Amino acid sequence: MSGVVLDALTPDDADRCAELEAILFPGDDPWSARAFREELRAGHRYLAARDGDRLVGYGGVALLPGRLGQQAEAEIHTIGVDPACQGRGVGRALLDRLLAAADDIGATTYLEVRTDNAPARRLYRATGFEVVGTRRRYYASGADAYTMRRRPGPVRSADPPAAAPR
Repeated sequence: MSGVVLDALTPDDADRCAELEAILFPGDDPWSARAFREELRAGHRYLAARDGDRLVGYGGVALLPGRLGQQAEAEIHTIGVDPACQGRGVGRALLDRLLAAADDIGATTYLEVRTDNAPARRLYRATGFEVVGTRRRYYASGADAYTMRRRPGPVRSADPPAAAPR
């Protein structure tokens, strides 16, 4: 992720987010700039990944603290990374930061992902998500989605631990 910095997404980023959405999710009702601005206005936590002055990724989560003995919940609303920056750990860094916010309130986290999006499903499994259901024809294109859940706790990695130094 060399050179990429994570910080808060701002309303000024909404147009670029919508541009990336159209590239990443064609036919699946990509979010508009207005939708991103509404998410920010609603107070949801959104992050930007920037390479210099250029927005190359974004991600957002809704956090619902537990009340009156109920379990806190979080929902990953969206994560997207510019195709030119994919495979560099940007999506993982965004997801890790969003999950840390969920873990801070002890939330079980949910998300939906296209059943045919193998790279995203691998990332989610590597961070502790499991498939708990299928939503038929969830996307505007008619594609199905898996609903995935992650229990609160430390972010887990699929990578084996490094060997101890001798």
